[in-house]
Amino acid sequence: HGVDDIGFAAAVRPDDADELARDVDRGRIDEGLETGELDLRETHEKNDTICALAFLRFSPLRSSLPSRPSKRLETFANPARERDYRIHMEIPEFTCLCPKTGQPDFATLVLDYIPDRLCVELKSLKLYVWSYRDEGAFHEAVTNRILDDLVRATKPRFMKLEARFNVRGGIYTTVVAEHRKKGWRGELPAR
Repeated sequence: HGVDDIGFAAAVRPDDADELARDVDRGRIDEGLETGELDLRETHEKNDTICALAFLRFSPLRSSLPSRPSKRLETFANPARERDYRIHMEIPEFTCLCPKTGQPDFATLVLDYIPDRLCVELKSLKLYVWSYRDEGAFHEAVTNRILDDLVRATKPRFMKLEARFNVRGGIYTTVVAEHRKKGWRGELPAR
């Protein structure tokens, strides 16, 4: 099967079309797709299935979907700039890869900060954290890099990031990094 057999309007390389046809033949028609992207309860002719797969796998629309990892942190204006108040977040699903073994490292990130003019937007933070899933990083380096990126985006009065990594080789690792805005002498509000 080639592109002509598919009848798909978008530009799909012949090798991709052939791979899609082989996947349909092997019953692997949902490989590389998000859950629910292709409704398998419907009856599809083989070429219709290949066409749907081509759209889902190679469409420019697919790459613009909002649920993709991203290093872009978005912010919004602090609604109570006149006071110091603490924002506390726990992010229990952080993952990155061990740079030595390639094995996944799992951590809970605990973020506390006192905003100045800007607060971090939660969905962008979720996508930002997700962006580390396939990156190799030492615990110390990734914790400090995340703190640096958050500080650069929000310019807070105070920010503390604690990364509690799950056991690896019989050792639990917790890395704590802090930032204080120059000249800020406030107290960190209690938990």
